[in-house]
This record gives sequence, C-alpha cells and structure tokens, in this order.
Amino acid sequence: RYLARVEDLTATDTEDSALSYGVVVDCGSSGSRVFVYFWPPHNGNPHDLLDIKQMRDRGSRPVVKKIKPGISVAAAAAPEQATPYLRPLLQFAASHVPAQKHKETPLYILCTAGMRLLPEMQQAAILEDLVRNVPLEFDFLFSKSHAEVISGKQEGVYAWIGINFVLGRFDHEDEEDAVVTVALGDQGQSLVRKRTVGILDMGGASLQIAYEVPDSGAFSPQQEEAAKSLLAEFNLGCDVQHTGHVYRVYVNTFLGFGGNFARQRYEELVLNQTCVHNRLHSQQTGLSPEVPFLDPCLPVGLEDKVARGSQTLHVRGRGDWLACAELLQPLLSGPNSSHASLVGAYKAPIDFGNSEFYGFSEFFYCTEDVLRLGGQYSASTFTSAAQEYCSQRWEVLTQRFRGGLYSAHADQHRLKYQCFKSAWMYQVLHQGFRFPLDYPSLRTAQLVYDREVQWTLGAILYKTRFLPLRDLRQESIRQAHTSWPRLSFVYNHYLFFACILVVVLAIVLYLLRLRRIHRRQLRSAQLALVWLDKVVVPPGQGNGP
Repeated sequence: RYLARVEDLTATDTEDSALSYGVVVDCGSSGSRVFVYFWPPHNGNPHDLLDIKQMRDRGSRPVVKKIKPGISVAAAAAPEQATPYLRPLLQFAASHVPAQKHKETPLYILCTAGMRLLPEMQQAAILEDLVRNVPLEFDFLFSKSHAEVISGKQEGVYAWIGINFVLGRFDHEDEEDAVVTVALGDQGQSLVRKRTVGILDMGGASLQIAYEVPDSGAFSPQQEEAAKSLLAEFNLGCDVQHTGHVYRVYVNTFLGFGGNFARQRYEELVLNQTCVHNRLHSQQTGLSPEVPFLDPCLPVGLEDKVARGSQTLHVRGRGDWLACAELLQPLLSGPNSSHASLVGAYKAPIDFGNSEFYGFSEFFYCTEDVLRLGGQYSASTFTSAAQEYCSQRWEVLTQRFRGGLYSAHADQHRLKYQCFKSAWMYQVLHQGFRFPLDYPSLRTAQLVYDREVQWTLGAILYKTRFLPLRDLRQESIRQAHTSWPRLSFVYNHYLFFACILVVVLAIVLYLLRLRRIHRRQLRSAQLALVWLDKVVVPPGQGNGP
C-alpha cells in the first residue's frame, strides 16, 4: 500500500490515452481553487470504486491553482463577471488536461460558505452565468447540474469520503484492518466490512465533525427531526442494487466554535464579567495596565488589551491552564440563541470501543506547532505538555521561538494563543463531544500519506460513482462484438446449408407439381380420344343399303 501511495506522487502520464480526467473548482469564501484529477480504466469489479488521484505536472507538483478574492465578492454585484472571474482557473485546467480528452472530462463548479451567505437570487444569477458562458469558451463536459452551491453537510460528507478513500477504507477486500458490523435498512440485514474513520476539523470560525453510524438505531421523537437533518445516507457504489458501499454518516457544523471565534467570545465574556464585577465591588480591575485582569489563558507575564467598542480591558497572562479550561466551560453552550449548543446538540452514538478519528486543522496545530505532539493523541500527555507551556513566562517562550525549538509553522500569534486554544480543543473534544480521556484512537494530522486531502476529492468520487457501471456496460458490448466473429463463421455455415436445403426442397416440390400437371394433361388427352372414338362415325358406315 505504501508503494502505491508513493506512485501517487509521480508525474501523471498524459500520453496514456486510457486515462480519464475530471476538474473540480472549489469556490470558497476567501478564494477559489481548481483541482485536476485523473483515473485509469475501471478494473471491472462492480464492487470497487474508481481509482481517482490528483493530477501532477512534469515536476510532480499537484495540479492546483488558487485565485482571490472569493466568487461571492468578485461577482455578487455583477453576476456576469462570474465566468471572467473563473477564466484563469479553467484555462489552467485546460492546459493540463490533454486536448483530445476535454469533451469527455467532467467539470464541476462547487461553491461553499461565501456563496451560501448571498441571497438566493444572487446565487442563481451567478450560477446561470456560468452555465451559459463556460461552455462557450471551454469544451469540458459541463451542464447545469455541474454548477451548484453545496451545503455544509455536503461539504462534510465529501471531506469524509476523501479521507477514507485515501486511507483505503473503501477497499473491502483488504482484511488487514479493523472491521465493523453495519446495519442495512430496516429489514434487519447487516454486513461486516472495513471500519471507516471519523474526522474532526476546527477552523478559525467553525467546528465540524463527521463519522459513520453503523447502527441505524431508534430515535426518540425529539431526536428524530435532528437526526434527519444531520444524517446522510448514500451509496458510493456504481450499482444501486449492491449495498456494499452504502454509508450512513453523521455530519454537523458548529458555527462560532472555531479557535479564533471562540477566543473572541471568551474575550467578550471576560470583559462583561469584569465590568459587572467592578460595578458590584467598586473595583478598577482591567481599567489600567497597573491593575490588569489576570488572564489564565495567556502565558505568564504577557500583557495585552481587549477592546470592544468604547470599552478597553487591560489583561496580563497568569498561565493557569486548568483554570482556563474551567473558564471556557460556559462557551460550549454556544455564542447566542441563534447558534447551536455543542453540549445540547444531537450527536449520533459513537462506539468508542471500535472507532477511529482523525483531527485536522486546529486539532493538529494545537498538538504539533509548539507542543510537538502531533500524531497519536493522548489526553494525559497533551494535558501535561499544555500546562507546562502555559506556566512558562512569555520571555522564555519567545526566546525558545527565536531559538527554533518550535515547528516552522509556528508564529507569534500561535505562541500568544496556544494556551487558550489547547484548553479550548481539550474542552471541545472531551466535554463537547464526550470523547473518553483514555480514548486511544485519535490521530491529529495535516497530511495523509504525505499529501493534503481536500474535500474536492470526495466530491468527484461521489459525482463520478456511476462511471464504472457505464464502463462495464461498454466492456460487455465490446466483448459481445469481439465474440461475434468467432461465432459468425459457424452461424454462416448453418445458414448457408439451411438456404441450400430450402432451395432444393422448393425445386423438388416444383418438379413434383410439374409432373402432376403433366400426368393430368396426359389423362385428359386420353379421355378425349376415347370420346372421339365413340362419337365420331367412320366414313361409309353412316347410310344403310
């Protein structure tokens, strides 16, 4: 498997006419990116998926290009600018896909968070411009259904598909990994297949979780409505009759629970609580640098200011990680009534004894950038390292940073908020999602098999899931045509002999009929002669003496 993954990192052979290609454009909020994928012919097994990989150029670099700003900014006021906006990305993709393959290469333009924030009329106008004008400039396989604004749920499902595909969790013939029993439908049927992994992803503004729910289970009336909106059931296989690739996945996105947004909510909480405390006790805490608010979520001695409108709070770090974690507990209930509560939200049951999760983005940055604990997660080890980091003076931490003791990705912002974000990650994981403290199967990662996995890979896997069935049908027709020359020789001989037999029979019947006619004519002639003999009197016998 490792060697197969190494081959994925080599340049794509565009001279191979058997390869197929696909293009996906991710229209995000801050920018848009185009990804080019390719795959060899399907292996003929209807239970296997297409072997889709990201295309790599002659320098073995991934074929991807990004532009800024997002399409929701560039084309919101003028939808007719949507196609010119994406033109550089589509030209880039067209230059890498072999020209003779363009007409059979599907193009998908999928828009995410930025477009979801626009009114539906603006969304429709932008998509309409793309559907109308893109085919005029590019001959990719592109139709109205290939341009859409996807929901957060769809994005989560695509991310889940992409990660599990790269990890080989859809290859059911390989039995070396752990398995799980999956319930199918309401008929009580089940199958045993390879266990998939769940994903945790914390960005700056939102938090997302996605994992397979093997058991359909029963829901209470209160849970049933939430379950319908949060559970996605789909068949990744090429044939809907085969249930080996039917998956039931729980996906939920929590706005306001990302690392940066949570810090803003925390600062507002501290500011409000300190103002109330000062009024009640006639104190001046935080109103000047000399009497700062001692923030347990900042390193010892770090001085900072929190400004909200006309209010300013002076803070100084005291580096108490346990106190910070306790202070963050109320934030799990949500920023306000319009946002979901992480604690109270419906969550499909997780079998912590037979499951596996990967943590991405902030889960990885929190564990790796300064603590250097990325990879297999241990709550006790992480807690000890986080407490030790928070308890250090700010001067010591900056000295270590200048000395190169932290990850190359670490910066001053990471050093400043690492204490807070590590406590927030811990609370989200163990109090919000209820992961046991001794849970052994969480791995934090940025790359999988040395490459970044995008949700766009899951999207094209899902969008092209029926292509193997088309290839299998074409192969069946091709085989039928191939076998016809072998059989036609025998069939032609049979047909020739049958025709000869029919002709001979026809001639025989014709001759027999002629013979009957001839006999009938002879008999008629003989009767006529007899009649003449009786009727006609010979000369000399007609008169008496």
